[in-house]
Amino acid sequence: MMTMLTSVTHSPLNRRKFLMLGAGLVAGSALGTWAKMARAEATPITLPALPYADNALEPVISANTIGFHYGKHHKGYVDNLNKLLAGTPFAEMPLDKIITESVGKEENTAIFNNAAQTWNHTFYWNSLKANGGGEPPASLKAKLDEFFGSVDAAKAELQKAATSQFGSGWAWLVQDGDNLKVVKTGNANTPLTDGLKPLLTIDVWEHAYYLDYQNKRADYVTAVLDKLINWDFALQNMG
Repeated sequence: MMTMLTSVTHSPLNRRKFLMLGAGLVAGSALGTWAKMARAEATPITLPALPYADNALEPVISANTIGFHYGKHHKGYVDNLNKLLAGTPFAEMPLDKIITESVGKEENTAIFNNAAQTWNHTFYWNSLKANGGGEPPASLKAKLDEFFGSVDAAKAELQKAATSQFGSGWAWLVQDGDNLKVVKTGNANTPLTDGLKPLLTIDVWEHAYYLDYQNKRADYVTAVLDKLINWDFALQNMG
């Protein structure tokens, strides 16, 4: 069965193994195995360590890009979020609840944007691994074959989502009930707020690739899908 690409929108450095336990990132119902390791905690929200060294993804993604992307952008979202949460009811909430409680509320746009970007980036780092890509695990491959026709067709849908997203955003492989599909979101938006279960994501904000690829987003996406995408992580998240 072939799926259709969907756009999801809403209103408005030594790296140890990813320390999800204290990161405050996901509700247990959202992300399967990964979520069991990552019970959300209240603020202060912390910047979790990368799950690999900052040069581990070279030559596809350089240590220089990781330094800016993780060390400046991701850290900036975490720092801004903690400042915004101070003295608000959100300060006692775990990160996933901050996201779902602030989405679509104009007065909380800044909180939503920084909370969702904090969550999205952590999920993105885990969606990549050194020597990734290749053949997915058998059970995931069977699902990709069922809903997209083949692994290559699933990758093509992710490529299309990532390259056709206008401006900044994300391409996602998600589970919707028993189905798998590809969606894209703009800016900080996340499938979490639509009841979808993210399996993996590709960041297509310019800061994810511009130092290495300049305006050649398609080249970055192709390289990620062929050499870095973490199919094991997607399988862990699949219920």
